[in-house]
Formats: sequence, structure tokens, C-alpha cells
Amino acid sequence: MTKRVGLTGGIASGKSTVSDMLRELGAVIIDGDALAREVVEKGTPGLAAVVEEFGTELLTDDGHLDRPAMGALVFSDVDARKRLEGIIHPLVFERIIELETGAPDGALVVHDIPLLAESGRADTFDAVVVVDAPAEVQVERMIGDRSWTREEAAARMAAQASREDRLAIATYVIDNTGTIEDLRRRVTEVFEELTA
Repeated sequence: MTKRVGLTGGIASGKSTVSDMLRELGAVIIDGDALAREVVEKGTPGLAAVVEEFGTELLTDDGHLDRPAMGALVFSDVDARKRLEGIIHPLVFERIIELETGAPDGALVVHDIPLLAESGRADTFDAVVVVDAPAEVQVERMIGDRSWTREEAAARMAAQASREDRLAIATYVIDNTGTIEDLRRRVTEVFEELTA
């Protein structure tokens, strides 16, 4: 029996690192962010729909989606974000179904979903794993790792569910404030419980 798990965490919580560790342990990872990029690659119907909705100013000179321009637009305009999600989410959902259907029987299928708390879909999974770090840690990581300003970091965090909202949907919490060895140990514990 395949077990479906939702994996989430706020921006700069370390969710991608946890996702990589789960993949190394043998989980099938379905990455919502990667699929959201895939469905609007150059030449896809998804990109054509985005251009139809928002205009060609969101394209780079070589015809790809200008991600920084799109990001700037949707993080400052709730209506634009909802319109973009209306295009991308159904396309991502189709790909998720394909990937889930193709997973080996008995696999642990982990859906890496940054905005799981916001989506209201936590109850569609057998378990939810939340990667957790305090807000100040997230901000410092965005400043240090991504060279963002404190204001940019705060704006991105404000566009996401609160830490409390994420923790409220958690079956398992993975604290990511320690060393990489601490993190790997906790991820392995959770993986073993989920596959027991």
C-alpha cells in the first residue's frame, strides 16, 4: 500500500534539504515547485496561458518565463497571484496524478508542497511532515543564503501561512535549527516511522 505524505515548511526552513534526504532514503518525491516550473517551460501550453493572461512583458528575450518579474508581480498583488495559480495549479495537479500513478507499489510518496497549509489540502494525505524553524532563523537564512533584504524576506513570509498554521497541520515536526547531522537523524526517524 502506497503511503501519501505532505511535506511543507516556510520559506528558508530547509524543506528542500529534508526532501533530498527523504529521496536518499528511498521516498518518491513529487516536488510541487519543480512541477510548477515544468508546466510553464518555454513552448508549453502553460506558458502560453500565462502570456495570454499577463502579457509578453513576463517573457525573457529568449521566450522563457521571466521568473523574477512574475515573482515581483504576484507577491505584491493578491489578485494576480490567484489568477496565476488558476493557470498553474490544474496543470501541476495533472502531473502529480501521473507521477503518483507511476510510483512503485508500497512506496512512500512524499509531496513537497510549500503552501500546503494555505491550500487547505492537508487532510488529503496520510501524514503531514512540517519542517520548522523560527521566523528569525528563516529571515537570517534568506539574507545570508539568497542575498535578500530584510524587507524582501518579510514580504515573502507574510505571503505564506504563519508558523502556527503550519504546525497545526503537522503529523510530524522536523526541527531545523541544529546541525545537518541533527537534521539527518530526525529525518531518518520520521522516514522509519512512516515506512514501518
